[in-house]
Amino acid sequence: MADEKRIALALVARPHGVRGELKLKLYNPASEVLLGKPKVYLQPRAGEGRWVQLVSARQVPGTLLVRVAGVRDKAAAERLRGAELEVLRSALPPPDEDEFYHCDLQDCEVWLEGKPIGKVLRVNEYPTMDVLEVTGGARAYEVPLHADYVRDINVSDKRIELVTLDGLD
Repeated sequence: MADEKRIALALVARPHGVRGELKLKLYNPASEVLLGKPKVYLQPRAGEGRWVQLVSARQVPGTLLVRVAGVRDKAAAERLRGAELEVLRSALPPPDEDEFYHCDLQDCEVWLEGKPIGKVLRVNEYPTMDVLEVTGGARAYEVPLHADYVRDINVSDKRIELVTLDGLD
C-alpha cells in the first residue's frame, strides 16, 4: 500500500452544516468512486496526511457531501478545508478498452522515429486540450494528446509513440 500511487479525487471546499459534513470539489464530477465510501488519504495543504474512512457520501446538485470518521462538528470540518481526498490507484475502476487514466501516463517513455526522447512528467489539462508534459535531456515539450501528434499509447509497456513534434517549438 505504501508503494502504490495515490490519486487525488477531490478537494474539501468547506464544511456543510454543523455536524462535520464536508462539501467537496470533485476533480471529475462524473466519478462515483467516493460514493462507495472507500478509505481515503486526507492530505492537508501543509503537514502530514492520514488514512481515514468515509462514513457517508451523498450527491447533491453540483457536488458531493461526505462525512469522515472522527469529524463530528463544524470546527473539526473547518480544519479540513483545502485538504485533498486521495485513493489508491487500485481503487479506481478499470478503464474501458482504448482508454486510460492520466495518472497512468506519468513516467511513460516517449518515442519519436524509433528513438526515446523523454518521459511524461505529467498531463496538463487546458480548456481546449490535454497535453503531455515531456522532459528529456535539455528539452521539454508540451505534446497535445491528439492523433496529429500521438500515434500510440501503450500503458502496460509505459510507452508512447509520437507522430511528430513539428509546430511545438
